[in-house]
Amino acid sequence: METKELKSIASQVRRDIVRMVCECNSGHPGGSLGCTDFLTTLYFDEMKHNAANFNMDGTNEDVFYLSNGHISPVWYSVLARSGYFPVSELSGFRKLGSRLQGHPSTDKSLPGIRMASGSLGQGMSCAIGTALTKKLNNDDSIVYSLHGDGELQEGQIWEAALYAAANKVDNLISTIDYNGRQIDGDLEDVLPMGNLVQKWQAFGWEVLEMDGHNIDEIKTTLAKAKSLVGNRKPIMIVMTTEMGQGVDYMMGTHKWHGTTPNEEQLTNALGQLEETLGDY
Repeated sequence: METKELKSIASQVRRDIVRMVCECNSGHPGGSLGCTDFLTTLYFDEMKHNAANFNMDGTNEDVFYLSNGHISPVWYSVLARSGYFPVSELSGFRKLGSRLQGHPSTDKSLPGIRMASGSLGQGMSCAIGTALTKKLNNDDSIVYSLHGDGELQEGQIWEAALYAAANKVDNLISTIDYNGRQIDGDLEDVLPMGNLVQKWQAFGWEVLEMDGHNIDEIKTTLAKAKSLVGNRKPIMIVMTTEMGQGVDYMMGTHKWHGTTPNEEQLTNALGQLEETLGDY
């Protein structure tokens, strides 16, 4: 897909995000806005997947796991916009009885969701299990996962990282949303993680870096990552982003990690984001 079209979709996804969290006065807009360009490119340009015939096994198609499940608004929007369920269903976000819970859940069989997430640190373990299953089944499709940088403070991540490298899980492409912020403040103030590139290399992973808001660079880096599949190493992409990207007053601070805009702030945000596919 052309970069111009991907940018257009991303703008609509950002509109969906701010509207969803405002309407229920709950949710996490900051990281959702920051990961919009990446998830839009992944689903609309890179991944081999079949929205019309979703199944939990994901046989012979690429599989994605959202480990930092609190950024569900961006994932729900991308799933809906790519045909997994009706776009109109976005209006039910975080509402009683809705399939679109605040953190992704499997109990209501929402297409596109293969694991409940939100308890941080678990997604990589699930992704590794799926990747190994694909190897056992001679399925050459790829497993993708996305993680927050603050999530890396969870010990289970590093146990999984060691396991993946030791077992040469080379059909796994993981990405870190490296925005330098988490719910309590800047990463460096809460618990510094050091040099993430060197850290993942030391754990035996192939490591790439990219700007998470440059769609051309995202496409190039994902293509490079796919070229490394089968080289006996898991692959990590350290993706630099800005929390709240696209809405000026949400950028440059951790405060919009889990804070929602009021009606006036929503109007301001929507004024900065072009409506390209029609609001839900």
